[in-house]
Amino acid sequence: MKGRKPEDLRSLPDEELKRTLLDAEETIGNLRFQHALGELQNSAYLSTMRRDIARIKTIIRQRELERGRETSSK
Repeated sequence: MKGRKPEDLRSLPDEELKRTLLDAEETIGNLRFQHALGELQNSAYLSTMRRDIARIKTIIRQRELERGRETSSK
């Protein structure tokens, strides 16, 4: 499976982005469990999910920093 593109993630509202992060973290937990049991078919999907989680967290943090700049400049 392919990872999600940053442009697609940036177009999501904050609520949906956080929901996507929770889903991705749950998915990676399940994948790690499958990997530990030796049942994981595609181990490369683990790194894809890790990158997706990092992208989502980065976008959330960027938005937080932008909001901080907006309030401090007023």
